[in-house]
Amino acid sequence: MLTPKIEKKLFLLDSFALIYRAYYAFIKAPRINSKGINTSAAFGFTNALLDIINNEQPTHIAVVFDAPGGPTNRIEQFEQYKAQREAMPEDIRNMIDPIKEIVKALNIPILMKTGYEADDVIGTLAKIAETQGYVTYMMTPDKDFGQLVTEKSLIYKPGRGGKPASIMGIPEVLEKFEVERTDQVIDILGLWGDASDNIPGIPGIGEKTAKELIQKYGSMEAIFEHLDDFKGKRKENLTNFKEQGLLSKQLATIITDVDVPFIPEELKIGEPNKEQLIAILTELEFKGIAKRILGEEIVVTATQSPVGSGQLDLFGTPQDAPQELTKEPEVITELKTVESEKPNYHFIDSEEGRKQLIQTLLQQKSVCFDTETDNLESRNADLVGMAFSYQEKEGFYIPFTNDFEQTKKIVQEFSPIFESTSIEKIAHNIKYDEQVINRYGVTIQGPRFDTMIAHYLLTPDGRHNMDLLAEYYLHYKTIHIESLIGKRGKDQKTMWEADQKLICTYCCEDTDITLQLKNLFEPEIQKEYVKDLFYKIEMPLTEVLKSMEQEGVQLDIARLNEFSKELDVSIKDLEEKITGLAGMEFNLDSPKQLGEVLFEVLQISKKAKKTKTGQYSTSEDTLQAHINDHPIIPLILDYRSLRKLKSTYVDPLPDLVDDTSGRLHTHFMQTVTATGRLSSTNPNLQNIPIRTEKGREIRKAFIARNDDYYFMSADYSQIELRIIAALSGDKNMIEAFKNKQDIHASTAAKVYGIADIKDVTKEQRSNAKAVNFGIIYGQSAFGLSQNLGISRGEAKTIIDNYFAQYPTIVKYISDVKEKAKELGYVETIMGRRRYLPDIHSTNAIVRGFAERNAINAPIQGSAADIIKIAMIHIYKRFQEEKLVSKMILQIHDELIFDVLKTEKDIVEKIVREEMEGAVQLVVPLDIEMEFAENWLAAH
Repeated sequence: MLTPKIEKKLFLLDSFALIYRAYYAFIKAPRINSKGINTSAAFGFTNALLDIINNEQPTHIAVVFDAPGGPTNRIEQFEQYKAQREAMPEDIRNMIDPIKEIVKALNIPILMKTGYEADDVIGTLAKIAETQGYVTYMMTPDKDFGQLVTEKSLIYKPGRGGKPASIMGIPEVLEKFEVERTDQVIDILGLWGDASDNIPGIPGIGEKTAKELIQKYGSMEAIFEHLDDFKGKRKENLTNFKEQGLLSKQLATIITDVDVPFIPEELKIGEPNKEQLIAILTELEFKGIAKRILGEEIVVTATQSPVGSGQLDLFGTPQDAPQELTKEPEVITELKTVESEKPNYHFIDSEEGRKQLIQTLLQQKSVCFDTETDNLESRNADLVGMAFSYQEKEGFYIPFTNDFEQTKKIVQEFSPIFESTSIEKIAHNIKYDEQVINRYGVTIQGPRFDTMIAHYLLTPDGRHNMDLLAEYYLHYKTIHIESLIGKRGKDQKTMWEADQKLICTYCCEDTDITLQLKNLFEPEIQKEYVKDLFYKIEMPLTEVLKSMEQEGVQLDIARLNEFSKELDVSIKDLEEKITGLAGMEFNLDSPKQLGEVLFEVLQISKKAKKTKTGQYSTSEDTLQAHINDHPIIPLILDYRSLRKLKSTYVDPLPDLVDDTSGRLHTHFMQTVTATGRLSSTNPNLQNIPIRTEKGREIRKAFIARNDDYYFMSADYSQIELRIIAALSGDKNMIEAFKNKQDIHASTAAKVYGIADIKDVTKEQRSNAKAVNFGIIYGQSAFGLSQNLGISRGEAKTIIDNYFAQYPTIVKYISDVKEKAKELGYVETIMGRRRYLPDIHSTNAIVRGFAERNAINAPIQGSAADIIKIAMIHIYKRFQEEKLVSKMILQIHDELIFDVLKTEKDIVEKIVREEMEGAVQLVVPLDIEMEFAENWLAAH
């Protein structure tokens, strides 16, 4: 939103309120730079500041800070003022000076006054500015500022979560606090108190009561003059805590006569100091912000080798960390490009040229290659050209015509290189290039090196795009595809229409840069903690995943179409029932209309939760909280569930079936999840519903290839619990698994003190199951109580009993946290690392996220490692046995196969041996295996 055009427009920013707000906006996904520093606070604050400058165009501006050191006037009045506040998170504290540097570089004044808070400085300046004809916008999310609002002093609340900024003038403050004058906000705050600032208020008086009392009496003092109007505990509290109330009002009052000068000339918007900005923004690695301010790019360079620990300097340098970790950042103002580097890229369009190139490539130990195609879907992509590099700054490009057979003939000329068992093949996302090459009858054999996967293992939480890696590690800006074919839209050309000489440079650059990245990453990959992961798991897995993507899965389209019609009927029936209960027609898909029906028409609750835009909240969590308040709520939840099922899966899946193969092909991604789990896309089959009856119906549509095949599912049984038993060494849990007991019933028997496991009730087993899995995710008593719908006390008793019966697990969890603090990371059984930059945070919320990851990552990551090993071994055994049956899907801990019926016994033997024998733990791995005609029946 834009504020009106005003000649004297002053913005005063409440710095710490905005800094904290910015920091917590990124709490679930903090911005960590290459030096391991959490820059969330500076990033969010700076963007908010730039939004003001660009969108609101103030004539005058200042950023106001609390003065460091020394007591404020409020602490002198009340020693406990703000005493209970947690210490400032170190990730905020570390950003205070950089934020001030940015503000200074923007030539914006920083204001503060010893002995006073920023609120008082802002309040004073706003009052002075008002007398001189300024309209002042106090930029803050703090409700206390409502007391300062006048016709010319307004609150500017910054936007958040995609919501626009809002301005609170007199009408908005009066409506929010339900008062007649803005200064009455002080009385409400004095009565109500403020837990965040430790302002005590008067016991027994909350927000609602405070508003009612001020509406009736006008002020706190008037309330005390009418104590005879009150009875019982209310009168007793008002009488006994009168002085505390008056003190609270005084503490809540923003001072407006602080001795601070108002010098308009010094508050004028000026030109930024370019050199200072480049220096601080480069240090923080704020490329986007630099582009936004300066209109040019800065270069962020690696201050360390690409070992996965972008966070390592927070914890000290481990023994296996490279020397580059100690390097100071290098400020570079211009990226290298193909024009500045002048590499030797060769256009090879003759048979003789190809022969010479092949002979040269056959003499190399390693060859990097890249394909240029006309389609992002590798199974259907035709080659436009391909390039090779074997030394840096040199590349060789082979163009093709739009003649498949002619291209196939040329590609097969290069089969001695691709099929060599001694030459290492290098690519960035090799799975794609290999699928393309396979279309032309050429296989890739021998060692492979994928720079995307290498970087993923070294920096699992990072991004692995080649263009980004080139800029970050090589200080090089790559050619963008738009320069070849134009921007997206109707005028964009195809790759066949692009100039082949331009494609030559583009494709050779890809191989050249990939080779340079390989040379940079390879020494790190040779380190013990990552070497086997790369060469024995992730790289062999690319071939397995390629095969699975090629195979696809058979889909019963007729069944899905029929199911879609059934859902239409069910949805229509629910609509009629819902509108019938509401007594009116309305749009069920409109949150606004739904909220009004629920909370105004039906009045299902007097404590309606609202969103930041003032609408009633109708989120799933909100509706679940009201599920017992009205029979309409379960129906709405069912309606939403069916609508999502239909729009996300039932209707789209048939359209994704490949026209050529007649099968559904997903794409498996190795480099997305930090834990090591695979994910799938287009479509995402990892999230096909299983918990609801309607959701399970979708799985019926995943069927065997034809009548000669079974649809087979092999699922690890409780693998994460088996892993935690093995990692912790807990004897009780290990014994239960070794004796093939129902682990949840066994846990329930121990937790509830039941002698015979047969006497465990279904409810007790369900509760124990929730605890078993909740422990993996660091679930608290509160979380368990919410999950099971029981009291927090009962949940705490269950957890306490659990830990009493499994004491080794308690110690294991404690040891994992301590080791994570010592090393800065945790590891899976195969050495896969997850770095935890927030494990040392003094902020309990932030540290809690890191501690839960510390517990979960080794377990979930180990499960991922195990199933990957099993997949590699199964694939190899199938090839050795020359089986027709194929592994086609991986869904978390489950593998799915198309099994030729005559191969049933051998497939069952191989799959069981390789899944149960993937690793040797102190507890046995166990799988559940079923052969059926569809996925649901096999699960």
